[in-house]
Amino acid sequence: MKTYDWIVIGAGITGAALAYELTKIGFSVLLLEQYQTPQNATRYSYGGISFWSATTAITKQLSEEGITRHRILSQELRADTQFRELDLILTIPVDINPEIMAKFYQEVVIPPRLISIQEACELEPLLNPEVISGALTVKHGHVHPEKTTQAYIQAMVNLGGEIRFGQFLELVTTPSQKCTGVKTNNTTFNSDNVVICAGGISRKLLKSMGIAAKIYFSHAEIIETPPIDIKLHSLVSPANLQRYELEAECTQIDELWDNPDYEIVPSILDAGVVQFLDGSLRLGQISRALTNPQAKIDSAASEKWLRESIRQILPSLNNIPGKWHHCIAAFTHDKLPLIGAIGEFSGLHIFSGFSSPFIFLPPIAVRFAKFVSGQEDEIIKQMSPER
Repeated sequence: MKTYDWIVIGAGITGAALAYELTKIGFSVLLLEQYQTPQNATRYSYGGISFWSATTAITKQLSEEGITRHRILSQELRADTQFRELDLILTIPVDINPEIMAKFYQEVVIPPRLISIQEACELEPLLNPEVISGALTVKHGHVHPEKTTQAYIQAMVNLGGEIRFGQFLELVTTPSQKCTGVKTNNTTFNSDNVVICAGGISRKLLKSMGIAAKIYFSHAEIIETPPIDIKLHSLVSPANLQRYELEAECTQIDELWDNPDYEIVPSILDAGVVQFLDGSLRLGQISRALTNPQAKIDSAASEKWLRESIRQILPSLNNIPGKWHHCIAAFTHDKLPLIGAIGEFSGLHIFSGFSSPFIFLPPIAVRFAKFVSGQEDEIIKQMSPER
């Protein structure tokens, strides 16, 4: 049986990008995915590229590399990722002073510009002026998540990489703690290295092997619509984004995640919307810190909450048809992914926990592929799961 240099577990945007970069550098690569029709966080994401929002030396470097890479990625992969740069409008609630909100953004590499209610409504005529005190605006990158993922996968296959579908069962290991492959419901695949790109289920997968990793997940909920005639001119998101606060709060005590069915902090909703080039919308998002990745959620109540929140900020989107969706999204305690070897088993690696995958993932995938082929990289070292 063939032995691959690398098996990549998970064919969301994370696994797809890494599999491509590893294949591009010359490794034999197998990409494993459970579902032929994607059910992962990539499938239901916005596809936003927040290259303007970096605040640290590492994130500034990666943001510059990331937006540069996106600008040429369609050409390199020979497939349209639908990359564009559009106006992002960060809405400020009517009860918050715009000047105070603007100060929270002064540390980012490209601070958004504070605009009046009138200016915000000129940029986005669908906004409800009665519920905002102003807005911030900045250019924001955007791609189609699924098309970008498929572009990476097809480019990998064109270079000689392989993709197989099957349900992951377990990692194959030796008594000497060496990871030598992956067992699925169909067969066993052998490899010199295995890398986990399983997003929100990475923690559960590692825990099944007795490995503790500080990687977490939130339950994210959106409404997806078919193509509509209403034209949105910008990407709309709240300026007082609560998701990152939820992530920071629920990672303070790691042991809480060992509870089998527990809500660590109350759920939040950040009312935002993006329209894709085909006219379809993604409205969201609700985030929940539930420790059970298979937790049952009241979809009817969630959809009602989502629609009521969107109706306040964008009234014309009130009654458009759409379908509620749910997924789990990975993150870490410090907004940097877990990248590198897992000490308990030689040949086992993790590449997961991207809070902002579409900006940081493309350059980090390039860097990791070079790193495992022998090139030193201080940024990859700083993302070690041992940090």
